Amino acid sequence: MSASNLRTVYTWRTGCRAVLGAPGTATVLPTRQRLTELDPTAGGALLALNAGPIAFDAVPPPPVAALLSELVSAGSVQVSLARGERPLYTLRPFRAAPSPRPEPGPHSGVLSKFTVLRRDGDEMVAEHPRSWCDVVFHDAETIAAVVTGSGDDEALTERLWSDLHWTGHGVPDAGTEDAEFATASWSPHELWFHRRSTVGDRGTSWAHFGPTRWADGRFAPIPAEPDPFASEPLALPRPDLDRLATTDVPLTRVVEERVSTRSFDDASPVTIAELGELLYRAARTRGTRVVDDAGTARTELPSRPYPSGGSIYELELYPVVRTVAGAEPGMYHYDSVHHTLRRVADLADPAVQRLLSPAALTLSDGELPQVMLVLAARVGRIMWTYEQMPYAVILKHVGVLTQTLYLVATAMGLGGVAQGYGDTAAFAAATGRDELVECNVGTFVVGRPRR
Repeated sequence: MSASNLRTVYTWRTGCRAVLGAPGTATVLPTRQRLTELDPTAGGALLALNAGPIAFDAVPPPPVAALLSELVSAGSVQVSLARGERPLYTLRPFRAAPSPRPEPGPHSGVLSKFTVLRRDGDEMVAEHPRSWCDVVFHDAETIAAVVTGSGDDEALTERLWSDLHWTGHGVPDAGTEDAEFATASWSPHELWFHRRSTVGDRGTSWAHFGPTRWADGRFAPIPAEPDPFASEPLALPRPDLDRLATTDVPLTRVVEERVSTRSFDDASPVTIAELGELLYRAARTRGTRVVDDAGTARTELPSRPYPSGGSIYELELYPVVRTVAGAEPGMYHYDSVHHTLRRVADLADPAVQRLLSPAALTLSDGELPQVMLVLAARVGRIMWTYEQMPYAVILKHVGVLTQTLYLVATAMGLGGVAQGYGDTAAFAAATGRDELVECNVGTFVVGRPRR
């Protein structure tokens, strides 16, 4: 097929339009891009853009070409390639382009390792965390040209790969991004998650980011208390909150003496009273208030010793007990409201062993922990309210709870160490919880330190 079969189509980026001022001038809203010395033909093109898409089978007249190039570079206009009336792909900007659009030519290269291709309705969208635009594919043939690097239509292939390189979705070869530490050190999912869960170029509109309460009116809020496990509750001793405060353990000393303990004394294991005290001081539910928001949703907001965004408190603790004086080995769930433990599974359960065994890589000489606290998130608690960022917030909550566990354990004379990973599939198998409803997000080992 020849290049004459291809058309370039221009449309305003969502929310943009031109307001014509004095002769030869215009302002693009809402970006406030100021256009001056406009040729009448270019002014007519702006009015046509305001009315809808404008398309060209060849290069536009010079004044119009210059105007469109300026608008595209500013990120105010979307560019599509079409065959007749059938769109093939669209460059959908969310900020200004770093350089003018290059002319097409013989291509070479591959997709960036950071480009993620996902479905959006009937179309496919390519996102890159460092790009200035997304590439929306409307046509299976075009997607095939991206995947294979070639196609039957030479003009389309050259234009497509020229645009992919321009937008950062294409790189010269597979080793390009591994040649420098800055790009070699980031894995695709980590960089994509980092950029998509923080405010940046896509954060110009808060309509779908942050505490939008997007689920209000569609889904009922997730209650503060999870469904209990069927086992009988094991009541934990409740410590005297004033007792520790009256001893000579100032906060500065606790912070300075906090260390990661990797060796424990099984001859003198932690007791059920100590485990109960640790859980009570670090993670109990002190109370719950109910907020009735304009009659649309009754949201339960607990209070615990550690902070949580929006007082949502989506985290749950599951002690995996290997050796505790006063408690049978096994995996338990900590009921933070009633300060009890409910048995979840036997210690010998293969899924529990899969949860426990990686801790040996954290501890000295392949030891197994006396107690491993599995931190899980009931993700619906926070995902009901937040968009784009809830998983990032969950991980921040894991950090503050982990530090709270560290400090309380240190003040009690116990040892602890956090793990940087966990087996979420094993957690799902051990608990029977759907990973999309509740998942493992952290682990903390605690016990009597070896002297």
